Amino acid sequence: MEHFFAPCPRGLEGLLVEELNAASAQEARAVHGGVAFGGDWACCYRANLHSRLATRILWRIAQAPYGREEDIYRLALQQPWETYFAVDSSFRVQTTAHHSPLKSVDFITLRVKDALCDRFRAQCGERPNVDTRAPDVRVQVFLAERECALYLDTSGAPLWQRGLRHANVEAPLKENLAAGILRLTGWQPGMPLVDPMCGGGTFLLEAACMALSRAPGLERVRFGFEALRAYRREVWQAIRNEALGAVQETRFLQLWASDKDKNAVRATRHNLRAAGLEGAAEVTERDFLDLAAPADTGILVVNPPYGERMGELEQLAGLYPAMSGVLKQRFPGWRAFFFTADKRFPKLLRLKPARKTPLMNGRLECRLYEIALVAGSNR
Repeated sequence: MEHFFAPCPRGLEGLLVEELNAASAQEARAVHGGVAFGGDWACCYRANLHSRLATRILWRIAQAPYGREEDIYRLALQQPWETYFAVDSSFRVQTTAHHSPLKSVDFITLRVKDALCDRFRAQCGERPNVDTRAPDVRVQVFLAERECALYLDTSGAPLWQRGLRHANVEAPLKENLAAGILRLTGWQPGMPLVDPMCGGGTFLLEAACMALSRAPGLERVRFGFEALRAYRREVWQAIRNEALGAVQETRFLQLWASDKDKNAVRATRHNLRAAGLEGAAEVTERDFLDLAAPADTGILVVNPPYGERMGELEQLAGLYPAMSGVLKQRFPGWRAFFFTADKRFPKLLRLKPARKTPLMNGRLECRLYEIALVAGSNR
């Protein structure tokens, strides 16, 4: 059994455990910022192909205590890198530290690179090239307070890069965070879903792919594991072909999106069309205050502007109470979810959240507020 680690947006670790178990992971365990798990290479391939929540799938090749920089150099030098990837592959080393007593992360990165090159010279008579922009192989170093772990990245580019979003808007939501928010709302394929501030349409794209059983990794050109000596092409092709066979034909999926920004509407339509999902959703140019419920019940999910897209805080303070009136009058029986970093949000909206879930959007601390809508006041 190999040992892996899947980082994810903070707050989604529990959901990622469930997802990895479905990919036949063993001993999946949620930790701060991700999930540690075991499995064979088929499990690794499935996790890369099917995970909507993970950022990467990292293969742990070594773990040991350390006290100073040279301990980490020796740990890296002892690893049989030449058995993991070919000398003609380019590589990059990246270091992350959490409560490490060492002063320079950059120096650790340099020492691990030196150790890797020294090992290849000793074993092969030559060293691989470093490529910091588009390497064949990515080496990840993680420093805890007393332990160092070395990983090889089996994903390559981050898994949230699905290859579906061609037109972008300012500050787009990453796909794995959007997928996690949809999971937290309890939305299921077949349920009406409305996104009235759609931006580039990330919620819509994720929901459509879920409903049509489109694995999030199907559009990727290449995964990191393909550059490793452990790669088994026939196993990967069988897993990918099975996922291709599960994809359903595009149809209308009771997905509605709108935005008052013409560029956002244009971007969402373009992204749906480029992904072959044009008929799956209805997208209109509309102000939130002009919304009408398209069904008796459903899920309304919103990533409202909190400074980035609208600017002045005074504008937001005036917008939220008006949004509250729309929700109470036109969406009784629905459940609304607002994802925002604005901690004034519940007070300004004047609706009491039934639940609030802490989530991290990169380094930005956010909350997902759930509001059960009933006719009349909900305070």
